[in-house]
Amino acid sequence: MKTLYVGFKGIHNSSNKLAKNLQGEKYFLTNSFEGLKRDIENLEEEYEQVYMFGLDKTLKDSVRIEKCAEKDGERLYTKMKLSEIEDCLTNNAISYSVSHNPTHYLCNEAYFYMLKKMKGNVVFVHIPSMKNFTEELLQKFVSVF
Repeated sequence: MKTLYVGFKGIHNSSNKLAKNLQGEKYFLTNSFEGLKRDIENLEEEYEQVYMFGLDKTLKDSVRIEKCAEKDGERLYTKMKLSEIEDCLTNNAISYSVSHNPTHYLCNEAYFYMLKKMKGNVVFVHIPSMKNFTEELLQKFVSVF
């Protein structure tokens, strides 16, 4: 199965660190609305599944799976089976929540454009920032994704 792991650019960004440590194809988005849209538009290949990661400074020992993204009143939902991801997180003792309410910043924007481009075969996972992103947590994530 053709899989892509997506994080944001920047060595101090936990999504960058996680994506770099995963086995498989990786892609890094610019930390601006215009830049990330251009980055996603420039993706030439289509993937059967895309895992996107972004940081949330309020998270410490858990992650948040985003079910949907919204832009200009249009809401798009992931078509990926979240139960499989949830089982893997549980089996690796990672606490998680599933959000049904889109955020309204860069992560939502990136998720929206990627959901459109990859026809819903995308899931976005918010992870802790570098301050709370321990080596132990990194290794747990690597075994999940």
